[in-house]
Amino acid sequence: MSYPQPKLFIAGEWLSATSAGAIPVVDPADGSALAELPVAGARELSNAVAAARSGFAAWSPMLPLERQRIISKATGLIRERAAHIAEALTLEQGKPLAEARREVALAADIIDFLAEEARRLPIRGVPPRLPNIASQTVTRVPVGPVAAFTPWNFPANLPARKLGGALAAGCSVIIKPAEETPATCMELVRAFADAGLPPGVLNLLVGRPAEISGFLIADPGIAKVSFTGSVPVGRELGELAARHLKRYTAELGGHAPVIVAPDVDPLAVARLAVAAKFRNAGQVCASPIRFLVQRSLYERFRDAFVSETLKLKIGPGLDAASQMGPLIHERRIAEMQRFVDDARAQGARVLTGGARLDRPGFFYAPTVLESAPPSARAQREEPFGPIALLDPYDTVEEALARANALPYGLAAYAFTNDLRLSQRLSTGLIAGMVGINHFGISQPETPFGGVKESGFGSESGLEGLLGYTDVKLVSVAA
Repeated sequence: MSYPQPKLFIAGEWLSATSAGAIPVVDPADGSALAELPVAGARELSNAVAAARSGFAAWSPMLPLERQRIISKATGLIRERAAHIAEALTLEQGKPLAEARREVALAADIIDFLAEEARRLPIRGVPPRLPNIASQTVTRVPVGPVAAFTPWNFPANLPARKLGGALAAGCSVIIKPAEETPATCMELVRAFADAGLPPGVLNLLVGRPAEISGFLIADPGIAKVSFTGSVPVGRELGELAARHLKRYTAELGGHAPVIVAPDVDPLAVARLAVAAKFRNAGQVCASPIRFLVQRSLYERFRDAFVSETLKLKIGPGLDAASQMGPLIHERRIAEMQRFVDDARAQGARVLTGGARLDRPGFFYAPTVLESAPPSARAQREEPFGPIALLDPYDTVEEALARANALPYGLAAYAFTNDLRLSQRLSTGLIAGMVGINHFGISQPETPFGGVKESGFGSESGLEGLLGYTDVKLVSVAA
């Protein structure tokens, strides 16, 4: 399997080299270099903004139906090329190939939904209160050129949410994928270019993150900023966007609780929980982390959870038998160990895992911690890796208080067969997304976003599309 040579894309042209140099792209499964990534410098940044402004002038006046036809051609190409894109995704990100294939297919579905939904953006008439006013109409118009920043954990889905919403709304885009995973996003961009997207409507830059974000957010040609990533970086970009009065959407980190009620089958829930927890090696912002289990079934759930965790096949993503791949980088291995060592030092029990696997690449054992105190880092900060925390609770009030105790509010989950308890938990859990009796909360048709320090605004769904529009009132006198 060959890895595509990463390139930049500006004003309809592919760039394989720049004056700013290049950085390596590494295969996390063995640590080897996959390719050299050209770095965007000041010239490329300036050219990209100019191209996005020109592209917006050509793209925004088009009818939503015309835009949808081009976008649909692009998603058709993504589906035709899905096997190739998924292989590139696995090579640069590490997740099992089966997961990569599902992600690419879902990326096309996300984009299609947003383009189709844009054809139905409502136009609202407001009855006038004065006799000389003939009509008052409220419409949605594209906000302008967008700077979009995506991380490495979902190299197809996260760009798809931003590209789908922005392009469907009529915006042009400069997208900056993570330097660890540039090729997946590049292949999405290639599909749009090959589908006939006008030059400048979509541009791709990769390089030094702080330099790129600082330039784009400050440039008056950029109207909106969309960021997915960590809370600290999201806070910095939000401050910069506010300084320049830019529209800003932020989907940041989480620390999802899972409340397991006493009326469920603990073995069945444990199987679902392990699959969700260690998907993408736990490198998921909505990943379940804190499992709060009613004391009466805690031991059975714990034993089943550990048993299912030990069954996981860990290995390179290209190995069909692998169920969990490597972490993205060597530094993530060290970070996982710091979380575990801190918890162990404070009295937590390591039920399984807790160490790097002795093999090439960036593999860390799926880890289950029991009775980590509230002061442990893993209980307070998002591990963003294969670490699960198990704890018993006695009352629903206690479970909700512990679930809502952190400053995050992205996702939360609960399992119960009691209808009244289900309603109480869905109402009581403070999060942008709540899953009851399942973990599959992210769909093309539903908004994805959080509250508190997990960000604001939404990606995907109608809400994600509306985030790339402004409200415009047209009032006409008779």
